[in-house]
Amino acid sequence: MQIGNIRLGAPVALAPMAGITDMPFRVICKELGCGLVVSEMVSAKGLLYKNVKTFDMLRIAPEERPAAIQLFGSVPQELARAAKIVEADGADIVDFNMGCPVPKIVNNGEGSALMKNPQLAYEILARMADAVKIPVTVKIRAGWDADHINAPEIAQLAEKAGVAAIAVHGRTREQFYNGRADWGVIKAVKDAVKIPVFGNGDILSAEDGLRMFKETGCDGLMIGRGADGNPWIFKEIISALDGDAQRFEPSLDERMDMIVRHLKMLIAFKGEVIAVKEMRRHAGAYLKGMPMAAEYRRRINALNTFDEFKLLAEEYRAEAGKFLAAKKQFLEANAEICK
Repeated sequence: MQIGNIRLGAPVALAPMAGITDMPFRVICKELGCGLVVSEMVSAKGLLYKNVKTFDMLRIAPEERPAAIQLFGSVPQELARAAKIVEADGADIVDFNMGCPVPKIVNNGEGSALMKNPQLAYEILARMADAVKIPVTVKIRAGWDADHINAPEIAQLAEKAGVAAIAVHGRTREQFYNGRADWGVIKAVKDAVKIPVFGNGDILSAEDGLRMFKETGCDGLMIGRGADGNPWIFKEIISALDGDAQRFEPSLDERMDMIVRHLKMLIAFKGEVIAVKEMRRHAGAYLKGMPMAAEYRRRINALNTFDEFKLLAEEYRAEAGKFLAAKKQFLEANAEICK
């Protein structure tokens, strides 16, 4: 898959997610087959005001390339200047956020609020595309609400503005992350433009990904919540695209090893105090669907150091291992009854 002059190794991207898609998680996803990773959304104003924490969000590790930095804002001149900063700092792609539904963003006329203002969206994207040599991409929603589905119109304006690729979340802003994503809107966008289109929304397995390709004709998949706590989904989808439709489920040991490794990477990136606090949430996601997860999530939320985290991880490995072994033994002993 090609985005401007950037060649992706696989047609699968990690969606930008606040508080999740920082450098350590992006590196993990890239190692598991993700073709393109996208940063958490970065404030254009924060860059222009030279905010140190905002600039920290531009850091890209060599092993995660190609990588995109996503900007948000609503002032064309500011977005153009911020795009230049992102380019100068070494990003491969600069992405623009028109999908964030949270009130504090929308109330400033940013994120998915721009779905209501196609002309302003066009001006922003045109200014950004003119300002940089690297590809400019955009992530949008189906529309503002069910009565205003305008993703195909926005996509055509984006293409006209010089955007190199577009990602479409099949939900409206009104839906937030509830209900089902409308993949028909993604197909309509694909039919409306010639630039590459990423389909986004309700991709939780390789089966979902293959169905997205088939039903929408999209060029690539963009996975958000499906990768939260399950970066192995990229490995599963790549295998499916290669003809192996077997469901990949990480083992208990793989999950626990990943939790410890992820925490080590976060500590190296942000320091132990911040890393442990942020890892509480990540660890809970890694344990989703596992035995005794609720109890251990509660205990994880009280952890404050790496050593405490590692000790609890090993305790869980042992306890959950016993539970899973007993479950397997029971199922094997009662195979005929369970059929």
